[in-house]
Amino acid sequence: MTDFQNWMFSIQSRMELVLDKLLPPAHIAPQRLHQAMRYAVLGGGKRVRALLTHAAGEMCGASPQKLEFAAAAVELIHAYSLVHDDMPCMDDDDLRRGKPSCHKQYDDATALLVGDALQSLAFQSLAQPDVYTNAARQLEMVNLLAIASGSRGMAGGQAIDLASIGQNLNQAELEYMHIQKTGALIRAATLIGAYCTDEGEVGAGLSIDRTQAIDRYAQCIGLAFQVVDDILDIEAETATLGKTAGKDAQSNKPTYVTILGLSRAKQLAVELYENAVEPLSAYSSEATRLIQLATFITQRNF
Repeated sequence: MTDFQNWMFSIQSRMELVLDKLLPPAHIAPQRLHQAMRYAVLGGGKRVRALLTHAAGEMCGASPQKLEFAAAAVELIHAYSLVHDDMPCMDDDDLRRGKPSCHKQYDDATALLVGDALQSLAFQSLAQPDVYTNAARQLEMVNLLAIASGSRGMAGGQAIDLASIGQNLNQAELEYMHIQKTGALIRAATLIGAYCTDEGEVGAGLSIDRTQAIDRYAQCIGLAFQVVDDILDIEAETATLGKTAGKDAQSNKPTYVTILGLSRAKQLAVELYENAVEPLSAYSSEATRLIQLATFITQRNF
């Protein structure tokens, strides 16, 4: 395995343990809800958002404990969004991470409550009183995650996505939707990692220039992630994706592939990668993990 693969596997394994401890045990009442929460979160997914949190935090000198709780918060928000997105009233998908979606394994009402409970648990993780010593920085992280999850972020992007089915969007309109639906949480995951530094308001590990470089990276890689997702929806098999391949086309959703064509969409992914890593060039080896993650995100399976 490469150095990056070893690092990625290490973070993924640690996050599985952290999430396992954060989630209520399955035997505690209400058992069915707690079982479903654990089903939706554990044992699947690449943990890309958690990896971004750790990579940005390592670049700024953040402690592993702070990064673990912050990354867990982001992963819990992401898991809740997947549970709700798969429900019949949303994207209506029966498969997630290679197994039945939460509402198929349990039922619609349980899946709805799973999403609600995971969202609350995410903010509980980020609000740990004995982990983050800088209260002002911690509050900034909570605020960032809340905005990224709400009507000006992920939830708002999903609303636009549902309203866009069958519509002819242009590239700017599609980008606006995905900046919120996908990009906002990816940006939050990355910035929250940087904000986990132990310093004061602008410490040695988190200068204004460094924060701006990480923010620019996060914005570009968030869009790149969605462009690649749209490509994989066309090119990859269901077994590879872990969710139903070709679902966007079946649902008549506008995507980067339908608007730009496959070749131009792939070119756009490369351009977004270049725009993401360019601001990090001044930080040499400190930004290695973020750059490696950008490669991983933009070159997966195509």
